[in-house]
Parts: sequence; C-alpha cells; structure tokens
Amino acid sequence: MPDLAQKLAQYASYHRDPRNRATHYIGIPLIVLAVAVLLSRPRLELAGVHLPLAAVGAAGIIVYYGMLDLGLAMAMAAVLGLAVWFGAWTADQGTGAWLAVGLGGFILGWAFQFVGHVFEGCKPAFMDDLAGLLIGPLFVLVEALFALGMYRSLRSELLAAAQRR
Repeated sequence: MPDLAQKLAQYASYHRDPRNRATHYIGIPLIVLAVAVLLSRPRLELAGVHLPLAAVGAAGIIVYYGMLDLGLAMAMAAVLGLAVWFGAWTADQGTGAWLAVGLGGFILGWAFQFVGHVFEGCKPAFMDDLAGLLIGPLFVLVEALFALGMYRSLRSELLAAAQRR
C-alpha cells in the first residue's frame, strides 16, 4: 500500500490540528453528499440507459480508490452508493428542495473546511495537489476505520510517515 500510504500521509500533513480534523469530519461528508445531490438531476445516456451524473462520477471515483486499495474502495462504494441514493431521492423532491440541500450542503461543507484551515494555519491540500479532493473523503473513512481498530498496518505506516515529515 505504499501509494495509498503516501497519499494519505501527504493529506494528513495538511491536517494535524485536531480542530481542523474535526471540521473535516463534518465538512467532507457534507460536500460529498451535496455533490451527489447536485449531480443527481443531470443524466448521461449510456447504451440507452439514463444514469445520473452522480452515479457515473461515483463509479469513476471508486475505480480510482480500487487502484489504491480494494477493501477501502468497497467501503467507499457503500458510502458513495448511499450518497447517490440520497441524491436521487432529493432530486425527486422538487427544484427548491434539491437546490437547498445541494447548494446549502456544498456551501456549509466548504465553510467547515476553510474554518478548519484557519485553525491549521495552512492552505487546503487540494491547492497543491488536486488529488486531495479525492483523498479527503478516503481520509475521513480511513480515520473512522482506525477508530474502530481496523487497518492497523496502514495506521502504522501513516504514523511512521508523519514522523519523517
């Protein structure tokens, strides 16, 4: 898992302050959910099937995660599947509700992110590497899994990488 550990360690280096991490545990899920909501109305036709852009985007992101770690990709597939389902449900509630949840969640999520980086005293990771936009949700999931005592070897790799930085 060297590539995964490197990416997570780089992301973690921008998120050392516990207040910043706390804001990310709220902000990142809000952003993921909001993007799923906003991309649930636009549809793409593939082989005669009309798929929400949210589902197409989630599938692409899961493939990327699968290249990093298959187990984490499956866990993120479940998370993103729920987000896409919620997005589709919200998109069916009418334009006002769809926009309120989508735009409101997106703005609120980014507000949490930027407040966190004020605490941290540094810019967000994605400003140096756009891959940080995809690593952020994975980082939140991995931190939750660490808290449950899972992925201990990855946690050890990240702690060692953090000490080297």
